[in-house]
Amino acid sequence: MPGGLVRVDAVPRRRVLAALALAPVALSPVALTGCAAVRDDGPDPLIGLADAARSDAALAAALVAADPDLAERVNPLVDARTAHAARLDAEIARLAGDTAPAAAGPAPAAPAVTDLPALRAAVTASGRTAAEAVLSLPAERVGLVASISACCATYAAVLG
Repeated sequence: MPGGLVRVDAVPRRRVLAALALAPVALSPVALTGCAAVRDDGPDPLIGLADAARSDAALAAALVAADPDLAERVNPLVDARTAHAARLDAEIARLAGDTAPAAAGPAPAAPAVTDLPALRAAVTASGRTAAEAVLSLPAERVGLVASISACCATYAAVLG
């Protein structure tokens, strides 16, 4: 292109979002040293991610209830994080061998009404936690958790 300009549509948006979501994983100490993550026989790591998704959704819903002008901007996050919790619960049940649909975890306590920066911080932390969890997950679970991390990173940027 003239003047060394790069076309805006030269890199697909999904590739950029995936790269942003996986950058913390790729640059983590475990990835840089080449050490494989050790599988822990403790509780399923997706349980904490599902709880965080429910907490983020509740926090966002409380923010919309306190300031309805934010509904258009924040309600898509409520819907996304609610869907994340449902998908994580289904995956937890699948791995546990449950044939019945997974029951949602306990509803988070009603959060104190907060502001957009606090919601952004919560979603950023959730995305970071999901990105870190990818390192210890079996391959069949990585796609779900990485997409959740990417979604959280995207919403954090939109809220910022």
